[in-house]
Amino acid sequence: MSENVPFKIVIFGGTGDLVRKKIIPAIFDLYQNGFLPENFEIIGVSRKNLSDEEFGDFVKDSVSNKKFDDKHLQDFLKKSRYFSADISNEETLKELGNFLKTNKSNNIFYLAISPNLYEVAFNNLSQSGLMQQSEDNWSRILVEKPFGNDYNHAEKLDKMLGELFSENQIFRIDHYLAKETLQNILTFRFANSIFEPIWNSSAIEEINIKMFESLDVDNRASFYDGVGALRDVGQNHILQMLALIAMEDPGSLKVEDIRLKRAAILEEISLAEPVPPRAQYTGYSEITGINPETKTETFFSIQAEINNPRWKGAKFNLTSGKALKETLTEISVVFKEKWTSVVPAEDERNYQNIVTFKIQPKQEISIQFWSKKSGFTYEVDPQELSFNYETSNSRIPDAYERVLFDCIKGDQTLFISTREIMAQWNFVEKILKIWENEPIKKYPKGVDPSEILSTI
Repeated sequence: MSENVPFKIVIFGGTGDLVRKKIIPAIFDLYQNGFLPENFEIIGVSRKNLSDEEFGDFVKDSVSNKKFDDKHLQDFLKKSRYFSADISNEETLKELGNFLKTNKSNNIFYLAISPNLYEVAFNNLSQSGLMQQSEDNWSRILVEKPFGNDYNHAEKLDKMLGELFSENQIFRIDHYLAKETLQNILTFRFANSIFEPIWNSSAIEEINIKMFESLDVDNRASFYDGVGALRDVGQNHILQMLALIAMEDPGSLKVEDIRLKRAAILEEISLAEPVPPRAQYTGYSEITGINPETKTETFFSIQAEINNPRWKGAKFNLTSGKALKETLTEISVVFKEKWTSVVPAEDERNYQNIVTFKIQPKQEISIQFWSKKSGFTYEVDPQELSFNYETSNSRIPDAYERVLFDCIKGDQTLFISTREIMAQWNFVEKILKIWENEPIKKYPKGVDPSEILSTI
C-alpha cells in the first residue's frame, strides 16, 4: 500500500487449513512484494492454547514452499502474534478487544471459521465492540463462502450483518472473482469492439461453464455432506462466472455499477430443463461418519437460460464435480455454425468459433478459428490464438492476495453484494427442491464428465 497506515489482520480460525494453505501465504506474498505497510501485524485467534512462538512455527510452515530470503521471513514472523479466544464466547472476545487496543490501528477481522458459527460470530463481534470505527480508524469483516445454507438462512445472515455493521465494513468473499482471467473478462468484452457487438444469442449458441476436480472430498467429508456440490461451488463460483460472462456493460469501473450489472443477470436466470442431473461418486456413502443413504451430490449439470433480449435462446451449461478425470475450470463461448461455400460439402465437422477463458490449471484466453491448410488442395483446419498469463512478464497475484489487498483498500468490487447473494440462492433453492424427491445416480471415480451425462 502507498500509505503507511498501521493495521492488524485478525484471523479467527487462525490455525485452520484455509489459513495455512491460502491466507498466510497470501499475506506473506503481499508483504514480500511491498504491498503492505511496515507496521502491520497478523494475529491468529483460535481456541488452542498456543504461544506466539508456536504460532510463528505454524506461520513458518505455511510459507515453507515460498521463495524468500531469511531476513524477510524473520521480519514477517516478528509481526505474527497469537491470542487464544473462542469466537462463540463473548467474554474472550472482550479480552481480545483489550489486547488489540494497546495500539490504535485499522483492523480486518477474517472469519476463517465454519459457516455454522457465523450467527454467533456476528453477534459477538458486534457486542464486543471490536468492529467500532471512528474518524481515525476503520474495522472490516471478511466472510468466507458458503454464505447461508438456503435462501432463508442467507437472508437471515445478511439481515444480521446489515443491522450490526455498516455496509462499507462488510466483505463477502467469492475468491474466484479475484482470479486474473475472470477479472479480464470485462476488459476482453467491453474494451474490444470486435467482440461486444456479437456477444449475444444472435451469434452465440451456448456458453459452457465447467468446474472439475480430480480430487474426492478427502478430509472435508463431514463438512461436505451437509453442503454438496451445488451449494459448495454452484451457488457462488459458477454463478458468479456466469454473471461476468453475460452481464451488460457497467458503464464504469465503479463498484456499485459493476455489482448492479452482475446482480441484474443473476436475477434473470431460470432453468431450461425440468430435472437437472446430479450424481455421487462410488464410495462416497461409505466414508466414515456419512449416512450410507446420503443423497448429497458430488456432481451436477444444469442447463440454464437468461430471460432478457440479449440472451434469449442461448443455453448456459453449468457443470461441476469431484473425483473426475481431470482438474479443470473454464468458460467456453461457442458461436453458432456458419454455413459457407468455402468448406467442402463432404466435411461434416461443426465450423464453430469458440472463445475459451481458462482459469485452472492455467490461466489463458484462447480463440478457435478456421484457416486453410497450406498446399495445393483446399483443406480447412482449426487454429488458435491465445494469451497465456504465465508466459507474460507480469506477476500473477494469487486470488487471496487480491481479496486481502482490496479489503485493505476498502474496494468492494470483487466482493458479493446482498442482491447477488439472494439472487443466487433464489435460483439454487429451486433446484434443491426439485432434487428432494429424486433418486441420485452413481459414477466411478476418475471418469470423464461426458460419460456421467450419457448415463444419467
